[in-house]
Parts: sequence; structure tokens; C-alpha cells
Amino acid sequence: MKFRDGMWLVAEGKRPEYAEDVYSITQHPAGSAISLLCPTKKILQRSDSLNLPTLTIDIRAPFDGVISVETTHWLGALNPAPHFDLYPAGKPESSDTKITQTDSAVTLKSGSISATVKTSDHEFDIRFHATDGSKELTSLLNRSVGFAYSPAPSSPIQTGDISKFQHYIFTQTTLSVGESVHGLGERFGAFNKVGQAITLWNSDGGTSSDQAYKNIPFWMSSRGYGIFIDTPDEVELEVGSERCCRVQMSVEGQRLKWYIIHGPTPKEVLQKYSILTGKPGKVPSWSYGLWLSTSFTTNYDKATVNSFLEGMKARDIPVEVFHFDCFWMRAFHWCDFAFDTEMFPDPKGQIQRLKASGLVKKVCVWINPYLAQASPVFKHAASNGYLLKRKNGDIFQWDLWQTGMGIIDFTNPKACEWFVSCLQGLFDKGVDAIKTDFGERIPTIDVEWFDSSLSPSKMHNYYAFIYNKVVYEALQDRFGENEAVLFARTATAGTQRFPLQWGGDCESTPEAMAESVRGGLSLGLCGYAFWSVDIGGFEGYPPPWIYKRWVAFGLLCSHSRLHGSNSFRVPWTVDEDDKTDQGCSKILAKWTALKARLMPYIFAQAQKAVREGLPLSLRAMCLEFPDDPTSWFLDRQFMFGESLLVAPIFEESGEVEFYLPKGRWTNFFTNKMEDGPGWFKETHKFDTLPLYVRENTILVLGKWHETRTVYDYSKGVEVCLYHTTPGTKTALVDAEGDEIGVLEVGEDGHLVDQEFLEGAWHVTKNGRSTIKTGGKAIEG
Repeated sequence: MKFRDGMWLVAEGKRPEYAEDVYSITQHPAGSAISLLCPTKKILQRSDSLNLPTLTIDIRAPFDGVISVETTHWLGALNPAPHFDLYPAGKPESSDTKITQTDSAVTLKSGSISATVKTSDHEFDIRFHATDGSKELTSLLNRSVGFAYSPAPSSPIQTGDISKFQHYIFTQTTLSVGESVHGLGERFGAFNKVGQAITLWNSDGGTSSDQAYKNIPFWMSSRGYGIFIDTPDEVELEVGSERCCRVQMSVEGQRLKWYIIHGPTPKEVLQKYSILTGKPGKVPSWSYGLWLSTSFTTNYDKATVNSFLEGMKARDIPVEVFHFDCFWMRAFHWCDFAFDTEMFPDPKGQIQRLKASGLVKKVCVWINPYLAQASPVFKHAASNGYLLKRKNGDIFQWDLWQTGMGIIDFTNPKACEWFVSCLQGLFDKGVDAIKTDFGERIPTIDVEWFDSSLSPSKMHNYYAFIYNKVVYEALQDRFGENEAVLFARTATAGTQRFPLQWGGDCESTPEAMAESVRGGLSLGLCGYAFWSVDIGGFEGYPPPWIYKRWVAFGLLCSHSRLHGSNSFRVPWTVDEDDKTDQGCSKILAKWTALKARLMPYIFAQAQKAVREGLPLSLRAMCLEFPDDPTSWFLDRQFMFGESLLVAPIFEESGEVEFYLPKGRWTNFFTNKMEDGPGWFKETHKFDTLPLYVRENTILVLGKWHETRTVYDYSKGVEVCLYHTTPGTKTALVDAEGDEIGVLEVGEDGHLVDQEFLEGAWHVTKNGRSTIKTGGKAIEG
């Protein structure tokens, strides 16, 4: 939202007031906070203190490396829940806080970051900087903190009835020369958000607009800090778009609180952000295998499902998880948790037989948090208070999506218990994972939650958190703490604790694939470790070349699922069962097998990503190479963990241009070496893409013939040493994610510790074996 019309005029219908002076500073006794009283004009004489507003700015040091800033107009205004669930693993102690004062300034230190408030000359000037003085991060300067009325009151007495006005709080942090801004959830537009106006309001808008399913009030700066806005309410940002040199954030209400998080590296920023909002949950090793879906509106039944899985097996494409999308239930009944008995007369028996046959290991089903009135379950849920109500007591209903549907009220503990009991019925039938779809279109007008103290506006975004939390914890209770897997579409801050998330409804075009890459990169920079995409695109009928390019990209996401809307995604339906080496079936088989071989590396990197609050894949290049300015603008490539660089191909011809940062890189497929930094062009068939291994990498690969996702990651492996130096290390984990040993390169260039490796394992240097070596050690 813009409050000004250019530099000199106020926006029509708005009345902004700015903090113009720091009149007084109160130091809190503990030495970890200061409170500023800031009038909206300079106080030069006593009479200036009358008939004007003030803003209170509380600056605190919650833990080392982080400072919070809360701006309040009227302190007596309520601050209704819900609030973000902060410090889920406990709040760390602040060990390095201090307040110092000079004749011209007061400084609050919080570990590596400090805030300095100027106290002389009636200037409003707050600087956030590295404590060691090495760098100013950002600042709050003239006309950067304030509030605004809309419409503009003509007299102060009109504000006695605040119900006739919208009241906003805003702050504008300085945007430095060359600074870029990233994150703010799964956003499909330009990777660098500078120049964009962004509204954080969960929406079901696909992947080709400024709307987003996953709006996260956190952004990462290229200057070594991040900002987390501490409200699930609607937040509007003008990122260099109201003032080119500032990032403005505004909310409707009387207060705005945000945290500035110092790295100085972006990885350290995310690690500290994960202390605030939570680290990603772990997901089991089987979840990294290939997921196959029925697709959405396609016609399918028991026979269709069996034929899909048998066809995949016949083409040497192992399916780890089979997913039943919406029509496992009857039309007009979503979501009442009852299988359509005409199409699936014995779901429990069918699932048991599928697993026993070896065609699939796990089963997932689709749900949403809505209930259509055609289902007999609707009356039960409505009469027991399980559905969201209007203020007059009616059940909230509309015909958008499902006829007469209601919305599950997860603020009612009894509704949660009932919903979990429905999930347990699915688990009893053999369901192992849940796709938690929808949850974005949560109404805010004329509604009242079971917990009537909650703000309907805040509940719009926060609903994503409680919906996914209920389902995720139900899975944990049934299968174990680290065995729960969601396939979630909507999210807010903290939902990274309930993995995994996928990118929503994309089109079957190269442009949509690029949109998805940008979305995954942006979400990863908000601390989401695991992410997936509908391979081939969701909407439309992908031509074979797009399907195959998307397969290569999708199998190098952390998780990989074939899913469409009105067409199937089994490969033989895409290209009339082309049986050549470049046909869809052979290409899918090759990429699925490659991911299986990479599992020792992938699963070890996944444990590290969870510990550190980092994305596994897609990982933005700037996380690994923050000192390379180019890395902050790369939105067509990513890192898979810390050692593999991936550049998806968006052209049918196979032409691709990508960037290699400084260092020596090795082509995974050919062992050809390239030295960065620099841009490179290549042309690929469908079974390769630019996949480069970073120098100083110990890459552990499964056996040549390995096609399973879950196996012994220490047995019969190939250990590839890519231009390693003494001291290079990598951890190896088992299929449960527990560390079983650390491989290290010694002073002589050989591995120091090998005792935990089993079977006919072997070593290759400066590349991988490109022939099946049968366990023979190669030192060349």
C-alpha cells in the first residue's frame, strides 16, 4: 500500500503521520531493551507537546544476533490472537547484550548486531549495523516510521470514532545501492523483489500471478540480514516501489513488530530465523522416491490404478508412493473421508495387495479442510460445532469449490479430535501420507471462530499453520516422529515444521516451469527444506519434450511427483509409448535411477538441512556463494544440497545457459572440468542437463544398478573425490537418517576412515566411474 503520491504529495484518501523526533529514551533495567517516545513533529518548546500523536518504538535484543522493533500508536488497543508460535524449541539466552550511551546516541547491542539511535538535533535516525562497525545493514530515517488513516480525517475529533477509519502502521527500512531482496514465500515473479508491491495474503491463484499459496512474512537481503514481520495478518510491502531506496511494510492496526536478523551469511540468517519460527521436520527416506498420482479430474478406478503401477514396473520405473487424488471420494462429498465404493469397493484390501505385490511401498490420499453439504457427514459436523460459523450462528457456507461447503474450525479442540479420528480411519486402511490441499480461501468477513477471541483477519493466513499441524501430528502419532509426510499447498511462517510442501497448480509450459523454479527458490529462502512440483505441469497436456525436461528438473527437487489435472502423467500416455532411449518412459526411468543412486548424498544433506534450517532443494545459489554478486540474481538454476549445481533446461532444442561460481566444477555425466566464475552454454538431449559437482566434494553414490530409494547407503557404494584437499569431509547416514560415520580425506589424498563402508565399495578421483567397475578401486 502506498501512502504517498511520489516524493511530494500524500496519496489520495490517506493521512500519514511520521515519527519526526526521538523525545525520550527509556532503558530497561535488564539492559536488553530501549523504548523511544517519538512525536510526530519536532519538539522545540513545551507547547509543541500538545495536540499531536506520538509513536512508541520498542527496540529489544531477544537473543544474540537478532533485534526486534515494535512500533505502536495507541498502546491500549487489543492485540488479539492468533500469534505465530515462536521459539518452538525454546528461546536461547541472550549472553551478549549491552546498552551504551554517548552525548549524541544510544546503542543497543545484541551479539553481532547493534541498533544506534541518534539523540541530538531532533533528528529521527536509527541505524542497524554490525557490532564490530564493519557494515551498516539498514536504517530508519526521516519519514520512515509512522501511521496513516484512510480516509483522511478533516479534524482530529473525528478519530474519536475509529470505526469509521482504517488505521495502518508502517515502517520503511533503507534499501542500499545494489541491495536485493528475496523470499516472502513461494513467489512466482521476479526472484529479486525490488520494484514489486507484494501483499502477504494466502490465495488460490495458481503459479502465474502475483498471488501466492504460501505467503511468508520473511525476506532475505543481500547485505547480510533478514527481516521477519511478526504477524499472521495481511502485510503489504512496497519493495523499492513507493520509495526506490526503501522497503516499506504496513499492516492495518495499532502496532507492527518485526525482527532484524544478522548473519552475516545468509545461511546464518536462516539458522537464526529457524530459532524463531522452527526448524523443518524430518521426512523418511522412502519419501524421496518417485510419487505417482491418479491426476485430478481424470477417470480412474481400481483397474486404472493397477494398470498404471504394472506399466511402471514393466518399464523399470519404481514407484515409491502412489497418490489417490480427489475422486477417491464421491463427487459433491469432499471431504468426508469415505472411499467411493463403486470405484474402490475394497480400498483396504486393494492397498494391501498393491503393497504386497511390490508395485508400490506407500500410499497417499488427497484431503482438504472443507466439507460439502451433500455428504451426510456435514450434518454431524455442523450439529457438533465442528464448522466455522457466521456471527449470527449460521454455518459459513458457499458454493465455491464444493457445493454448500463448510470449513473445519480447527480452533475447536473437539473438531480437531473428530478430524484426527477420520484420518485414523484412513491410516487403518493402509494410507501412509496425506496431501493437505487448499486452506487458502479462509473468509474474514462476518465469521466467528469457536475461539471467539481470535482475529478473523489473522486467521486467514494462520489457518494454514493449524490445518497442517493437526494432520502432521496425527501422522506422527501413528507412524513415528520422523515418519510423517504431508504434501501441503498452503503455508505461513512456521509451517516448515510440517513438511513437505509442493508448488501448486502450474501450467504445462516452459514458462510455468521457470515460474515454479522461482517459487521454489523463494520459498527455500524462507527456511523450507523440502519442496516439490507437479512434474509435467498440472494444467494442460504437456508435449513430450516439456514432460521430459520437467522430469529432469523434478527428479532433482527434494521430492518428485507425477501429477496432472485432466490428463495422466504416466509416461506412455504422453508420447504414445515411444520405446526409444529418448522416449518419455526411458527418460523417466533414467532420472529415477539417478536419484536413487544419489540417495547417500541426498539423505545426508537432508539431515544437515533440517539441523540448520536450510533448503535441501531448491537451494538458491546465493546461500552457497553469497560473496558472488551474480548469485543473487540466478533464478534458472539451483543447488541440490551444498555440492550439486543443477540448471534445468527450458528449450526443446536442449540449449541452456548457466553460471558457475568461482572454483573448479566437474560435469557429473562426462567428468569434464570447468573453472568458474563464468557463463557457459551447452546443448543436451533429454537424459542429461547441466549437473555439476563442486570442488572439495566427497560424493557417495549407490550401486550402478540401484533403483530403490531405501537401501544400505554404506554398502557397495562409489566414493567420488572431486578435487578434494586434505581435511575435506562428508557424513554418511543410514536409511533412518542416523549418522554412521564421516569420510575424510587425509594428508596423502586418500580416505582416512573407511571402516563403516561395507561390501565392494570403491573410490574414484576427480570424477565418477562412467563404466560399471564391479567394485574395482579406481584411483585415476
